[in-house]
Amino acid sequence: MILKSAGRGISGSSAPSRPQRALIVASFVSRVGNGLFNTASALYFTLVVHLPAARVGVGLTIAGLVGLLAGIPAGNLADRYGPRTVWLTALAMQAATMAAFVFIHDWITFTLIATLDRLAATAGGAAGGALIARAGGERPAAFRAKLRTFVNLGVVLGTLGAAFAVSVDTRTAYTVLILANAASFAGAGLIALGGVPNYRPLPRPEEHRRTAVLRDRPFVSFVALYSAMGLQYQTVSLLLPIWLSAHTDAPRWTVAAVYAVNSGVCVLLQSRIGSRVETPRQGGRAFRLAGLFFLVSCPLMALTADVPVWVAPGLAVLAVVVHSLGEVWESSGGFAIGFGLAPDHAQGQYQGFFGVGFDAGQALAPVVLTTVVLGLGHTGWLLLGVFFAALGAAGPPVAAWAERTRRPAHDPADAADPARDRPDETPAPLPDSV
Repeated sequence: MILKSAGRGISGSSAPSRPQRALIVASFVSRVGNGLFNTASALYFTLVVHLPAARVGVGLTIAGLVGLLAGIPAGNLADRYGPRTVWLTALAMQAATMAAFVFIHDWITFTLIATLDRLAATAGGAAGGALIARAGGERPAAFRAKLRTFVNLGVVLGTLGAAFAVSVDTRTAYTVLILANAASFAGAGLIALGGVPNYRPLPRPEEHRRTAVLRDRPFVSFVALYSAMGLQYQTVSLLLPIWLSAHTDAPRWTVAAVYAVNSGVCVLLQSRIGSRVETPRQGGRAFRLAGLFFLVSCPLMALTADVPVWVAPGLAVLAVVVHSLGEVWESSGGFAIGFGLAPDHAQGQYQGFFGVGFDAGQALAPVVLTTVVLGLGHTGWLLLGVFFAALGAAGPPVAAWAERTRRPAHDPADAADPARDRPDETPAPLPDSV
């Protein structure tokens, strides 16, 4: 396992190292592109390509389910050949598939390209997680928290940029957005190629198996908890907007306000809180605290239907502030446990499975939230809060169980490997302005 040293800055200093800076910039660039595309993609496929909305949904569901298959195999490739190689390959594939979207004219082509795109995205997530573990050194969870801050900021900026294309509402405007997203993947790859080392694969023990993560019951148990807790993301992005529109008279700008507040809280606090949550034990406690925040935020969201119209926007914002604090603690706990429990030589495999579990939970979230929670109304909101709190309460015992099955953190075998984070090649220097 990766060593932890809570008293030091990320990887031993307060400022990111060159590889970390390269990863931050590359991730930021790609997420600006994601923000541009994701905001307007549904409108492009339905209004420009003229695909029925229901068929777009079916195609994306197929793509999402098939994409899950790439997680563990891509992680194993990252462990065997080095995470940078797999990550760059995935970025190149995403650039190609994204550009191909401007040429689609039928549902079959759309579904095929979307499936290839999701396979590449899943593979990139697995390799990217392993790359973060290597670049993060002794504190990968703290580095991941810092990285998420810039990722969130990139998505916000991309979303704002997409507003222009949506307002113009022409094929040319949407095409520019799609090609800009493709260019963002290519740009991210070039930045990583120049600034991120080609880390050597770590020695693997003889008993290593390509499906070892599936036999790691504590880790599988935590992934199940984290995937279920992942419903909280779509509670803000999907459930609350529907609730505000259907059950309250709150102004329509309230939906935009809660998005902005959620993003702002995460950008401002993710790195600060994440730097305090680095060991699996700390991660378990953070997970429990997140569940308590959600236990409070869900009833507050439900109450927006029971207050005067002039109170509803303020109450919605308050609920989202509380919920966003829970999101920051939940993601920080997930990073700490996800990285801390994975063996160094199998970070790719473990991060690949972690991503598959999370994506599966996100695929099920719309059905659960819109049928069960909305169907039960206020009771559904209360049950959702209790559900989150119960998941959070399971975090500390699962983390403790997992730690008992691991080697001591300061295992001599780890210290005896001087080449642990030594790359095959020295990265090209980055400009000082990066």
